[in-house]
Formats: sequence, structure tokens, C-alpha cells
Amino acid sequence: MIKYCLPFALGTLLLQGCVTSTVDEMVFNEPVEGIGDATVVILGRRHASDYETEPDFIECVGDHISSRDKTITVVDEIEFVNSLYPWFEPRTAPLHPADIERLLEQEPVAERMRELKTEYMIWIDGVTVRSDSAGSMTCGIGPGGAGCFGFGTWSNDSNYEAVIWDFTDRAEVGRVNTTASGQSYMPAVVVPIPIIAPVQGTACDGIGDQLLEFLSSEY
Repeated sequence: MIKYCLPFALGTLLLQGCVTSTVDEMVFNEPVEGIGDATVVILGRRHASDYETEPDFIECVGDHISSRDKTITVVDEIEFVNSLYPWFEPRTAPLHPADIERLLEQEPVAERMRELKTEYMIWIDGVTVRSDSAGSMTCGIGPGGAGCFGFGTWSNDSNYEAVIWDFTDRAEVGRVNTTASGQSYMPAVVVPIPIIAPVQGTACDGIGDQLLEFLSSEY
């Protein structure tokens, strides 16, 4: 478990936006020397009706991987889904590794996968939610100008799981789970000052680092 705190001093009051993060890893078949010229695609699960894995989180994980190992090519999620329409739309996307064989029986899918050189597909399922809001704030305009006074606080909780599929072996080869939670604050003495705990960013870094250990020859 890792805890991060972002201090902020307001007069004599020290406020902190803290994030607590945990990462669990379970890898079944780890590459020895990276993935060569093959590519990776990272996709968000969006088949559930009550939430979707945020596209900006998927983009964050992809950027984390490609920025730290320039030899890894991460295929853009939107480009991948559009080029393989309709097989990766929410209602038709494969849910289990056993579906890989069925997918590759579709010649347009198999051909496009060969063109993209996609060896690993990483499904990320999860969401960041806001809860436990408290406090109040009042804003107004008077003879001396406009201003806000008050104090607010809220919690954010992230829970994401990444499942790695190997299209060469037609199998699931690993998974990573990360959770993060944090408390953010909004004090206001004339001007509201947000003190945001970077919960989603911390979860992105945690899951990105673990995926790099799996994919990269440099880790």
C-alpha cells in the first residue's frame, strides 16, 4: 500500500489531499525480451449499463506505457475500435479469451489484426467515483466586490482491473488490479482554492507500471 499526500498551507492551517493506493499483480506467462515490433491495444470495458471505463483513463495508461518505453507501440483505442467495427462495440465485444478463436474466424478481423501486428490486447474494467461530499460554500457580490466563503470536502475512489490477452496463444496471460482512494478539499476565503487528490492519476500510474513490467524489455 502506498500513500501520497499533497500539502497546502492556508494561513496557519495545513491541508492535505492524500491518496492511498494498492496494486495487485498476477502474471501467468511473462515475455522475456519485450514484444519486439508487435503492437498492444488497450480497451475499456463498457458493456455494463450502469457505468463505463473512462476513455481518458484508457488514454492515460497508454500514454504511461509508450512514454516510458519508446519501443512499445500502443494502438489508439478509437482507431482500433473503428477499424474493426462492429466486432468491438460494447454489445459485441468479446468477454472471454475463448472468444478470440471465434473473432479470428472472421477474415476481416484476422486481416486487420495482422496489419496492426497486435499481439496483446489489454482490457481495463473499472471506474472512479466521487462520494462523501460535505461542507458548504456561499458566494455573493457586494459593494466591495465578489467573493466566496466556506469549506467543502469529498472523496474519490478508483478501482480498475487490467486483463491481458495474448492473440498468439489465444489465451489470458495475466491481470493487474489497482485501487486508489483520496480526500480532496475546497477552502474558500474570497477565492475558492481546490486541493485535489490525484486519485485517478495515481491508479493510472500504478496499473501502467505493472503493465510495463509485463510488456517491456527495459523493466
